[in-house]
Amino acid sequence: MRGEHVPRVLVIGGVLLKVLGALLVLGGLALLASTENGLLAYRQAAQRHGGEILDLDRQIGPEIGQYGYMARIAGTPRVVVPPRDADFNQSAAVPVLIRHVEMFQWREVVVGGVAHYELDWVDHPVDANRFEHPAGHANPGRFPIVGRQFDAGEVRLGGFRLSTPLLHALPGSARLTPDARALPPNLAASFSADGDYLTTSAQPQSPRLGDLRVSWETVPVQTVTVVGRLDGDTLVPATDAPDGKGYEVQLGERALVDIFPDLPMPPEGVMPRRAIALLLAALGVLALLWERREHVSDLLLPVGIGALLIGAVGGTMWLGGSVGMSLRWFMLAGLGLAIAAWPLWRRQRAGGGEPG
Repeated sequence: MRGEHVPRVLVIGGVLLKVLGALLVLGGLALLASTENGLLAYRQAAQRHGGEILDLDRQIGPEIGQYGYMARIAGTPRVVVPPRDADFNQSAAVPVLIRHVEMFQWREVVVGGVAHYELDWVDHPVDANRFEHPAGHANPGRFPIVGRQFDAGEVRLGGFRLSTPLLHALPGSARLTPDARALPPNLAASFSADGDYLTTSAQPQSPRLGDLRVSWETVPVQTVTVVGRLDGDTLVPATDAPDGKGYEVQLGERALVDIFPDLPMPPEGVMPRRAIALLLAALGVLALLWERREHVSDLLLPVGIGALLIGAVGGTMWLGGSVGMSLRWFMLAGLGLAIAAWPLWRRQRAGGGEPG
């Protein structure tokens, strides 16, 4: 009776070990599937905005292998080469400097079908010939000086340059108080300071028809978050993005999920999760083959089969998502097959060498 009891315990133990092995293999494959599904969903959503987005935050510059990826970078831009209005010799350490020019002109205001005329500052020539009553309301015509925009020669966010479209997308506006002392002689004779303006009015509080006033607007330096495509050390728009924009610039430090609400959160700890999945699969195969072990080299068999299973499943899942990623998984499967082949070959050779 006692002799029958021991084999029964061994049989039950062997069955439980195989059940445990199967559960471990399934658990490893399930963990891998969950991880890769999360990455695939994230990648497919990111493609709408130009592709996979690297969260570089404050990385000091581009690294090998990042070219062509989208990147999120947050921080305060640094103006390396400030913009300059050479006509008025005005400059500021800002990304963009905009000159506004206005002329004191007649303008027509129609109220209740009746035309009224008043003198006011207008930023474009007003054609008095179009007035209902042009007589006595003639305007000077073309501006001798026009408004212009001046971009900084170089603006960097972290270790990356901002291309012109991203520079123009920077938010915010602030007035620049001009430095009348910096005016070149030819303009210093005509313009004088009046608060945030330079004006040709002899009496700024009582301007006359045809007087000019010039002011400058700046895009201020402030903390922003930028998403763009990496082109060397420059952030550029992704011109092929299905969303038709290919970049984002927002004020403050913003997380990717705030910038792109449609972007799912990618799984955290991808590499550790993949390593655990491989370990579970290898341990599961080891449990399934525990009773067949003969030599220490047989421990390579579960490692190889585990890598083969994980690589094959991962490669199959990425077939429609990324050829490169799929190839890397299938390379792991091939490596696993090579590892598993060694103990099998050793067994076959040992068996063939035994006398009949």
